[in-house]
Amino acid sequence: MSNCKPTPLTVSSSMLDHCRWHLLADIGVLQQEALRRILAIAALAIKERGRFLLVLAGGETPRGLYQQLRQAKANWSAWHIYFSDERCLPVNDPARNSRMAGEAWLDHAPIPARQIHLIAAELGAIQAAEAYANTLRDVGEFDLVLLGLGEDGHTASLFPGQAWAVAPITTDTVAVLNAPKPPAQRVSLTASRLSRTRQLLFLIKLAGKQAAVTNWRAGKDLPARHMMPANGVDILLAITEK
Repeated sequence: MSNCKPTPLTVSSSMLDHCRWHLLADIGVLQQEALRRILAIAALAIKERGRFLLVLAGGETPRGLYQQLRQAKANWSAWHIYFSDERCLPVNDPARNSRMAGEAWLDHAPIPARQIHLIAAELGAIQAAEAYANTLRDVGEFDLVLLGLGEDGHTASLFPGQAWAVAPITTDTVAVLNAPKPPAQRVSLTASRLSRTRQLLFLIKLAGKQAAVTNWRAGKDLPARHMMPANGVDILLAITEK
C-alpha cells in the first residue's frame, strides 16, 4: 500500500493508516522508543498469553537496541526468539545476524536456550529454509516483528525485483540463492509470514536510506509494501545519526 503518511516528532496513536511514520530526532531516541515498545508489548503478551514471540531484525541498526535490552529487566523465561533472516555463513561468522544478536544481547540474557530459534543457515539456503519452516509450523502469530530497510530497499533478505513476492501465501520461508549483495545464499521469512504478527516495527536510520524511504512512500514495489499485518505497520525513522 502507498497510503503511508508522516507524523510529527511524536508517536501516533492512529490505527487508520496501514503505515504509521514516527519521525525521531536521532538514533538514540529511536533506540529508546523501540526499547519502550518492545518491553511494553512483551509484558502485555505474557500477561494475556503467557509468552512473548519476538522476531529479530539483522543488520547494524538494531545492534544498539539489543545492547540496551541486555540491561533491561523482563520476564526472560517467557520470551521466545526467532529471526527474520540469516546469511548462509559458518555458525560463528561475525556477519551472521544470530552472532550479532548473540554478542549484543542473547548470550547474556537468561532466555532458555530452547526458546532461541536460530536459522541453521550453515546447512545451505534450501535445507535451512526447509528446516526453519518446520520450526515455524506450529508457532502461530508472532507478537512482534522487528525489521529494517536496506539502502537498496531490501527487508530481511527479501530484495527488490526478486521472485519472493510470488511465493505462495502459505509459505513461511524462502531460500535466497542469488542475493545481489554477499553472501548470495540466505534464508528469509516471507512477507506473508512476517505479516502474521500482532505488531510490526521497522527501525530505520535515514542516513543512506533516503532513496529507499522515498521509494517506499511513493508506492514503489519494495518488499516493505508487502508487509500487511492486520494492525498495520509502525516505522521508527531516525533523522540524524547523533
